[in-house]
Amino acid sequence: MTHANLIAGEWIRGTDAVRDINPSDTTDVVGEYDRASAAQVDDAIAAARHASQAWARTTVQQRADLLEKVGLEIFARRAELADLLAREEGKTLADATGEVGRAGYIFKFFAQECLRIQGERVGSVRPGVDVEITREPAGVIGLITPWNFPIAIPAWKIAPALAYGNTVVMKPAELVPGCAWALAEIIHKAGFPAGVFNLVVGRGSVVGEKMVNDPRIDAISFTGSVPTGRGILAKAASRGAKVQLEMGGKNPLVVLNDADLDVAVRVALDGAFFQTGQRCTASSRLIVEEGIHDKFVAGLAEAMQKQVIDDARKPGTTIGPVVDQSQLDQDINYIDIAKAEGANLVAGGERLNREKSGFYLSPALFSETTNTMRINREEVFGPVASVIRVKDYDEALATANDTAFGLCAGVVTTNLKKAAHFRRNAETGMVMVNLPTAGVDYHVPFGGRKGSSYGSREQGRYAAEFYTQVKTAYVMQG
Repeated sequence: MTHANLIAGEWIRGTDAVRDINPSDTTDVVGEYDRASAAQVDDAIAAARHASQAWARTTVQQRADLLEKVGLEIFARRAELADLLAREEGKTLADATGEVGRAGYIFKFFAQECLRIQGERVGSVRPGVDVEITREPAGVIGLITPWNFPIAIPAWKIAPALAYGNTVVMKPAELVPGCAWALAEIIHKAGFPAGVFNLVVGRGSVVGEKMVNDPRIDAISFTGSVPTGRGILAKAASRGAKVQLEMGGKNPLVVLNDADLDVAVRVALDGAFFQTGQRCTASSRLIVEEGIHDKFVAGLAEAMQKQVIDDARKPGTTIGPVVDQSQLDQDINYIDIAKAEGANLVAGGERLNREKSGFYLSPALFSETTNTMRINREEVFGPVASVIRVKDYDEALATANDTAFGLCAGVVTTNLKKAAHFRRNAETGMVMVNLPTAGVDYHVPFGGRKGSSYGSREQGRYAAEFYTQVKTAYVMQG
C-alpha cells in the first residue's frame, strides 16, 4: 500500500520513502511512507494558506461536527490503531490502547470547545463607547510532533488548531509515521475541506526547516529535543511567528520518610520505567529521605525483577523495547557514564535477547548518586533512573528544584502539610502527589517551566492562548 502525503486534499507521492520498523521485531516492516520534497512542503503550505480564510469563517457547529466525526472514527478503529501504535513505537498493547483512546477523547473534547469560544464585552472609560474582546484564528499552524506518543501528541495539537479555525501543516516524527498517517486518513475521510489539514512526512532538515522559515506559517508548535526546540525558536521568532515548545524534563520524584512504601514503589516503578521510560514526564530522579532510603531501593529493585520485557504486542509484556538502535545506544551510553561517575548499579541495565530481534533493555536503577552527576542533569529518555539520598524534606525540595528543567515533579508522603508545601514550591508546571509523574489528563493544561517549555500551555481550554489571537474592538454607541 502506498502511504503518500496529504496535500491540498490529495494523496501525493513523494520522492522517496522511509521504512517504519517494528522495534520488537526488526525484521517486520510496518510500512513505507513517502517523504515530501521541499517543493511539496511548499505546496502544502500554499494549500493551507489558500484554505485559511474560508475555514476561519465556518460556523462553530460545522467545525464541531467534523471533529466529532474524527473522534468517533478513532474509537471505532481503536483496536486496529492500538496494534499499529504498539507495532511501530514499542509500547505495550495496553498502553497503546490507552493512548488511542486519549486521542479520540481529545477530538471529542475540542468538538465541544468549538461551541464554547468566548469573548468579553466591557465598559469603556469613555462615555458612549462599547468595548468588545474576541478571539480569532491564529492562521496557518505548523505542527512538528515526536515519536514517543505518535497519536496522542498529534491529536492534542491538531484538534485545537482546527477547532479554533486554523489550517494545519503537520510533520510527524519520521521514525513513527504510521499513526500520523492513519490519523490524517481519518481526518481526510471526515470531510474537512481541501487544504485545511496537510500531512508531510520527511526529514527535519527538509520539511521542518521549510516550515519553520516560511512566512506563510503564522505559528509553530513543536515537541521534541532541547537543541531542536531552541533552533526553532531562534528562527521562527525572528520572523515574528508564534512559537510553542515542549522540550523534555529531568523530573524528580520525592519520597519522604512518612510515605507508604508500597505506594512509593508502585509510583516510582510506573513513572520511571513504564512505556520504557520514553516519556518527557518520566521520573528519572528519585529523591529519597535517608530514613526510608534502603527499604525503598530494595522494594523498587524487587518490583523491577517482576517486570516482563518482551514484544510489545505479546500478552503479559509489561515493558516493551526501546524505540530504535540510536535510542538504545544513548541509553547504554548513559548507563556507562553513570558507572564511570561512581553510581552503584542496583538492577538492570543489560541488553536483552528475546525470541525476535529487537531493541530490548532491562530497566536500570542506580543508587548512591548525587545531583551533580550527568545522569541526574541530562535527559536520558529511556528506562534509566537514579536514587539520590537526602537527609530531610528541605534538602529534598532543594534537590528537586536544582535542575535546568521544570516539567513536572512528584512527592510521595502521608503528611498533608508537606504535600501542600511541595505543591506550592516545586518549580514545575505540573505536580503529582502520591501519583506517578507520568500520566496526565487530556482536558487540563500541560506544560512546564524553565528549560522544559516555552510559550503558552497545551491541551484543555488553555490551548486557546496559542491557537487564537485576541482582538479588541471599540464601538461608539448610537
